[in-house]
Amino acid sequence: MARRKKGRDISGWLIVDKPAGISSNNVVGKVRWAFNANKAGHAGTLDPEATGILAVALGEATKTVPYITDALKAYDFTVRLGQATNTDDIEGEVIATSEDRPTDDAIADALAAFTGDIQQIPPKFSAVKVDGQRAYALARGGEDVELEPRPLYVDELSVIERLDADHVTLHMVCGKGGYVRSIARDLGEGLGCLGHVRDLRRVWSGPFELEDAVTLDQIDELAKTPELDAYLLPLETGLADLPELATTHDGATKLRNGNPGMVMVADVEYGDEAWASLNGQAVAVGHYKGGELHPSRVFKASDS
Repeated sequence: MARRKKGRDISGWLIVDKPAGISSNNVVGKVRWAFNANKAGHAGTLDPEATGILAVALGEATKTVPYITDALKAYDFTVRLGQATNTDDIEGEVIATSEDRPTDDAIADALAAFTGDIQQIPPKFSAVKVDGQRAYALARGGEDVELEPRPLYVDELSVIERLDADHVTLHMVCGKGGYVRSIARDLGEGLGCLGHVRDLRRVWSGPFELEDAVTLDQIDELAKTPELDAYLLPLETGLADLPELATTHDGATKLRNGNPGMVMVADVEYGDEAWASLNGQAVAVGHYKGGELHPSRVFKASDS
């Protein structure tokens, strides 16, 4: 018999404005503790020194994490020009310097090469696995890690402000799997001046924005109180990019049992991924086929 997980059976999204100096997993642990939740996860790691939106899913909302992970995300970040580090950010050791500094026009012109569908080599100090081991573990052990390029879609990369000769702040909107540190490194190399990330902030992620976020101080202050529960967004928020199809009570029962269930006609094509709802509550995610949804993920009915 499976052991029952300890904690509350609570579902929803908490959007955290992560401060610098804490890992994403530690934030998830704090959120899980504050809600006494039996299950929690996040949709997209931020480096410990990065700040901004970390979307934390509780309970049934963890089933919608892939839809946030796959969604576009936006970052504001400052590149330190003239220096390369072994980690591609300010936390690393400076391994090369340059006296050259690009003009504002040169920086703006160079950004075009980093938009659209590009290939990106992750930082050597990253969580990418090499022969079963994390690249950062190998790099810390002194190994010269060689990583393969990975595809990345960059929807937008633009200059926010040239702070001074050594620093430029950029705004990037990209898809899944992007490393801002790699953008800074490759931009610096392309400009002939080297570069690394000085600071980084995620300003939105899929449907979530900073105005939705709470701070760790607020979480500590309101931990294990109904006031903190009030900050939870419904799990359905994580399905915002998928079409919603209404179903009936009979359809909901079939879907929650893992079987195809009838859904109302909507503007979707055969085979499209969508989610079924009953009175606005998510029942299942699946593929639409001839008036029915064939479920791939199902959600337990809430107590309300």
